This record gives sequence, structure tokens and C-alpha cells, in this order.
Amino acid sequence: MEGMFNNLEQALGVVVCTFQRYCQKEGNRHTLSRGELRDLLKMELPSLKSLKIKEGALEELMALLDSNKDGQVDFEEYIRFVSSACTFFHDFFKDSPAVHPRVQ
Repeated sequence: MEGMFNNLEQALGVVVCTFQRYCQKEGNRHTLSRGELRDLLKMELPSLKSLKIKEGALEELMALLDSNKDGQVDFEEYIRFVSSACTFFHDFFKDSPAVHPRVQ
């Protein structure tokens, strides 16, 4: 079993690598621009497409995440988003069986 990662280690690696993959596309390679955040949400959370999201929601999300108001989302700001998303999913699925979600 040496060299294998458990589920939580894999999940943490995915969270970190996802941020790093998108923040290196333009501008500062240590932060997400508005466009990089949009691409990350579009590609990594495709189920958002099925939700009726109001016009300007990306700008509102960017403003909420960008706590230091530098026009970028740094890793700590991104982690707050991931934490909030995890809390939402925990609340949504708390009465469901504890199994891995299936990707369709």
C-alpha cells in the first residue's frame, strides 16, 4: 500500500492542483483572475450550468472571494470558497448514505 494516497490526501491534492492549473493561464501565476475563476467554475463544476444563475453572479462571487480587494483570488481566498462549497454539500447530503458521489 506504500505510495498510495488515501481519499482525503487525494482530495486535498485535487483542490491544490486545480487552483494551480487555472491560476497559471494568465497574469499573476499565483492568483486567479476573473477569467480564470470563470473557467475553473465552468470546467470543474459543470453542474452549475443547470442552475438558474442570475446575471452578474460571477462578479458578485469575485467580490465576495476577493477579501483583500486586489482584483484577484489568491489561494487563501479560493480555499474559503472550497470550504463554503464543502459546507453546502455537507448540509445538502447529511442524511444520505456516506458513499462517494458519482460523476455522471
